[in-house]
Amino acid sequence: MTVEGAYATSKYRVPEIEHRYGAHVHLIDDPVAWTLLARLCARETGQPEVGRLVRALYETMCRAVFAAELPRARVDVPTRMVSSSPQAVYRGLAIARATKVVTVGIARAGTVPSQICYEQLNELLDPSLVRQDHLFMSRTTNEAGEVTGATWHDAKIGRDVDDRIVILPDPMGATGASMSSAIRHYETALSGKPKKVVAMNLIVTPEYLRALTEQHPTVEIYAFRVDRGLSSPEVLATVPGERWHEERGLDSHQYIVPGAGGVGELLNNAWV
Repeated sequence: MTVEGAYATSKYRVPEIEHRYGAHVHLIDDPVAWTLLARLCARETGQPEVGRLVRALYETMCRAVFAAELPRARVDVPTRMVSSSPQAVYRGLAIARATKVVTVGIARAGTVPSQICYEQLNELLDPSLVRQDHLFMSRTTNEAGEVTGATWHDAKIGRDVDDRIVILPDPMGATGASMSSAIRHYETALSGKPKKVVAMNLIVTPEYLRALTEQHPTVEIYAFRVDRGLSSPEVLATVPGERWHEERGLDSHQYIVPGAGGVGELLNNAWV
């Protein structure tokens, strides 16, 4: 039985804007997503539109990231026409259904995105191999209001990560403290070794990218936008990452500029 040659291989790559942050950083070139993200960040946007926009953005990102990062396998699927024609079998590539994945909901902003990833993964993969974990953490700051790390309050985590792809969808990549803490736990504190770790953010800062690429150099980072709004005009005119150490996206309280102004608060209508 011959495989249809057109679908025997795939060269799919996520379209990216030009940058100098390294091969593990993927800044997605998607004007539709940029449009929706700008609306999400707008001062006048509130619920229920915030919830709809976050869902639309993460459904779009899931499609791109899963196509790029999940392994593929040969499938042979008889269609409804097989009763009248023995050749009515699709033989070609698909996402490998036997892939083991865990998606991690980092409360509060990451809870909804993780649920969206979980739902889509259950459609693509064997649901018995898809797991959703939950982390509850918050920033720790010093007397000057500067972020010094992340404190864990509680967690519901499966015991093993062996050969699993670990996905961490968190909308705002600001300092990288919470994300780095979560990645470190999955890489060192559980049974087995992850096959791959993927961070999925809507917005990241240069500071976040520097922290993650230095502390976790093999992690794949996806985002729709890098915000470096406090950089000088000269730096803003350069390709992102070209003058990385001069780029600034965080204010004195480590909030993103231009940013979105608290997606966790917006998603939950809880300003604490």
